[in-house]
Amino acid sequence: MTKQTLEILYQDDYLVAINKPHGLLVHKTNIATDATEFAVQLVRDQIGKYVFPIHRLDRKTSGVLLFALDAETNKSVQKQFLDHTVRKRYLAIVRGYFPDSIEVDYALTNDRNKTQEAQTHFRLLTKVEINVPLGKHQTSRYSLIEAMPKTGRMHQIRKHCNHLRHPIIGDRPHGCSKQNRLFLQKWNLSKMLLHAAELFLEHPISKEKLIIEAPLSSEFLRIQNVLNL
Repeated sequence: MTKQTLEILYQDDYLVAINKPHGLLVHKTNIATDATEFAVQLVRDQIGKYVFPIHRLDRKTSGVLLFALDAETNKSVQKQFLDHTVRKRYLAIVRGYFPDSIEVDYALTNDRNKTQEAQTHFRLLTKVEINVPLGKHQTSRYSLIEAMPKTGRMHQIRKHCNHLRHPIIGDRPHGCSKQNRLFLQKWNLSKMLLHAAELFLEHPISKEKLIIEAPLSSEFLRIQNVLNL
């Protein structure tokens, strides 16, 4: 079986960033025993160096994933994440007409039953109404949004969108099963439309501002085009 080649967005002597595809786990876990490929091993094999995953992305989320090439760099950049000085910008397609701008401060409970504070800033980019009936509605409404999480909780953006009653298209289990079924049957979409588009941080060595951008996946772009978003 041929290993997939990952798109490298940034690389120097200390850091490497990839555009993680939907469905790829960052590392091996007992939760997903079906997976045979992992970002950590793929990046290591592709660049021929040991790598440290600085942060995480959900398996179903695509976009910027950053690795350190040594333990000291890993520690330094992780501190930036802990200090909330790293800025993350995500793009998502959601159900309904989203608010123009909203700050969500809504605590979340993780898989260890621990409740943690969680804040996300959301902004509407564009919205659309299409002539596709669903349930009691004769048309369907969707929004393209950006999300900038201030904390980094598990499934934070997904859960906050669901809390606002604007679930992300393709999200399971935090999404809308009727919408997911519609997109699968009508447009053959089985992926979640959440993408880590940009990462803003300070380079741990040069101290320069670093902006790493990840292009949208072909599936995200296809649905954007289908919906005219």
